[in-house]
Amino acid sequence: MLRFLTVRLLQAIPVLFVMSVITFVIIQAPPGDYADFIRTNMITQGGASIEVADAAAERYREQYGLNDPMPVQYARWIWGIVTQGDFGHSFFYNKPVSEVVAERLPRTILLALTCHFFASVLGITFGILAATRQYSWIDTALSFLSFLGMTIPRFLLALIILYILAFKLNVQELGSFFSPKYGGAPWSWGKFVDLVKHIWPVVAIATLGGLAYNMRVMRANLLDTLNAQYVETARAKGLGEGAVVMRHAVPNALHPLVAYQGVVLPYMLTGEIEVAIVFSLATVGPAIVGSMGIGDVYVTATLLLVLGATLIIGNIIADLLLVALDPRIRVGGDA
Repeated sequence: MLRFLTVRLLQAIPVLFVMSVITFVIIQAPPGDYADFIRTNMITQGGASIEVADAAAERYREQYGLNDPMPVQYARWIWGIVTQGDFGHSFFYNKPVSEVVAERLPRTILLALTCHFFASVLGITFGILAATRQYSWIDTALSFLSFLGMTIPRFLLALIILYILAFKLNVQELGSFFSPKYGGAPWSWGKFVDLVKHIWPVVAIATLGGLAYNMRVMRANLLDTLNAQYVETARAKGLGEGAVVMRHAVPNALHPLVAYQGVVLPYMLTGEIEVAIVFSLATVGPAIVGSMGIGDVYVTATLLLVLGATLIIGNIIADLLLVALDPRIRVGGDA
């Protein structure tokens, strides 16, 4: 197991390198940079002449090396990460990118893990209910729920709920994690309840897609497993149906879902990002969109690189969980 984990971590290094190169090239491809954003603001909002704005933009490019060729900018960025853990300077936030990431990434991961927890628990539970009550009204209702979760785009559902909350129910303080009363207050039960009141739409919408997938896969796998020969043998030995299902059928039906955990965290992250953009929450999603729009290249590149790393970590964790669930599985001959 240790050898497998070491090999997978070493394999992740070139993958992250290639990912960083592709990401940096793509986000640098559109014309313009942050200096152009400064120039436009000076002209439209500050009333500066074109000559003054052009000179200020050029000084900014020289100061931060934006005139350097793209390979030089990339090499400077990646060398700072490898040697000093420095992800660059955020032009818009005017502070190190690491501080921007440290402020927003934990919120994003916490929301994604919360969505993943509910999607897994509810999806597996609903899948078991649907499979053990095949063709009943429960199976029909849950199948319809999974159909909605798999087909309705998350951003569209977020827009619908945002419209209802803002214009029909007159809900205030949308786009924040806390009310002003609890913003700087220490943690308490009241602050936790206030947090739940603000983030429940994000959690509910991002959870729905994962819940639908987990339920469909669990239902299909469990139906196949319930007809397996060893399950029939367990019934013949006199075990109750509940014991047959929970002790013999369910653990084997979980294997594909465990393998799916390798991509579920990035899936939940993208779901949270989509909904957070609609609700303007201070998480990774709005930061990526905002930084791309104004040319804050190091923020965009770092956040996308971090999200890519979660995909790799998720796949490694999924492999380890799969081995723990079924000791018969050998990963690379070493379990």
